[in-house]
Amino acid sequence: MAKHLALIPPAVVWLAVVLVAAASLSIGSQPVPVWDGLLAWGRGEGVAEALIVGEVRLPRTVLALAVGAALGLAGAALQGLLRNPLAEPGLTGASQGAALGAASVFYYGWFAAVGPLAVPAAGMLGAGLTLAVMVLLAGSARAGMVIMAGLAVTTLAGALLALALNYAPNPFAMQELVFWLMGSVADRSLADAALLLPGLVLGAALIWSQRRLLAALSLGEAVAESMGLRVRSGTRVVVLGVAVLVGASVAVAGSIGFVGLMVPHLVRPWVRHRADRVLGMSAGVGAVLVCLADMVVRMLPGTQELKLGVLTSLMGAPLFVWLVWRERGRW
Repeated sequence: MAKHLALIPPAVVWLAVVLVAAASLSIGSQPVPVWDGLLAWGRGEGVAEALIVGEVRLPRTVLALAVGAALGLAGAALQGLLRNPLAEPGLTGASQGAALGAASVFYYGWFAAVGPLAVPAAGMLGAGLTLAVMVLLAGSARAGMVIMAGLAVTTLAGALLALALNYAPNPFAMQELVFWLMGSVADRSLADAALLLPGLVLGAALIWSQRRLLAALSLGEAVAESMGLRVRSGTRVVVLGVAVLVGASVAVAGSIGFVGLMVPHLVRPWVRHRADRVLGMSAGVGAVLVCLADMVVRMLPGTQELKLGVLTSLMGAPLFVWLVWRERGRW
């Protein structure tokens, strides 16, 4: 089975991305002609088909694909950098930093001048500040120090977030933040996607520039250094790329867990465990996985929609337990 999986070309994954995107645009409570709706939306017509497809389903689909690609790529890069199959993008502290930024908007009304983009803008600023603290704390940029600094910053940011929840000025602010932390791409606009896409491009470019380092690190730091690769500076670049991807994703869609943990494990058998080849495939599979999960969320019965982050956690938690059990046997 593994031999057959290893023969799957990347083009198949990206074809799946296109097919899932088309299916996502066609799924909803009201059946509408997707192509006609897109054409009407592009012409600026105010008919129902244009509003449903262009203003509701299109932003949701684009965000699901972009967030999935960002988290899948971030997970593959971090696991390759640390040579640890249990590494997860949230270890950079960017998720908690973005949540703190969002809390400042919900509680204190900061960035009100940018209107509906206040939450994502504050989230990206919080993720950036958290990243700066982590890089300063890591110092040497060794993989071990990076992970320790990330855990320290994540713990501190989590404690501050819990403090903010404890002193919420009103129950509505607390409810908004809790719902946001559960993660969702519902009720978003193309402006949110426009805020996420630059972070996706920048983070992907930073990580892709270090693909040779990630491939060499699978054989150890000594081998990578003997090949003339700059391990320390490359580590900083990879961590920066991961933090940008995670921070931008959390700032726009909230916390969507376990995607960065699951996707690289699904992809590795398809690329014969090549750390550099895992990157692009993980981005594609992550996009497919999150978009499929969002489609499932939309199709579930009931008046209260299940949050996307809740569903991905329910999917990823059993896999995480199995990975811990497997690693326990190796140790």
